[in-house]
Amino acid sequence: MKELKIESTLFIFDTIEELPKDVMSLMKKAFEARDKAYAPYSNFNVGAAILLENGEIITGNNQENASYPSGLCAERTAIYYAGSQYPEVKIVKMAISATSKNKPTSTPIPPCGACRQAIAEYEIKQKTPIEIYFMGESGHVAKSNSLTNLLPLVFDKYLL
Repeated sequence: MKELKIESTLFIFDTIEELPKDVMSLMKKAFEARDKAYAPYSNFNVGAAILLENGEIITGNNQENASYPSGLCAERTAIYYAGSQYPEVKIVKMAISATSKNKPTSTPIPPCGACRQAIAEYEIKQKTPIEIYFMGESGHVAKSNSLTNLLPLVFDKYLL
């Protein structure tokens, strides 16, 4: 038997003001998208903004439905739109922000498992990492240089 040790590296910024200007701008787009989310059941609004290699910015937010779980998360809304409208353009960066109407969110909130898998698919497809920045409504911002830090044992088509 062998032991497999898996490590992930994240970078933590104390506030949004510490981010590079382009990332701060992308995060503000995520805030705008978050504020338009439709989340009457969870009261948990999430916004995502994606920077494409061609300079386009795509946003998405969570869209809930009374027929849980048929809604869609912000990250997948944005990434699937990017994939459908710009199928050959690489995704460079993604910014995510989440807030709850039930309590303050001041710690970084990463993508859920389903969103991690969807992001992984695009990272594998484009053969380059996607920088992911995530936060609550305020406070620290976490940065991952690649989805593999958030989902180290990624499931992909090469396993099938």
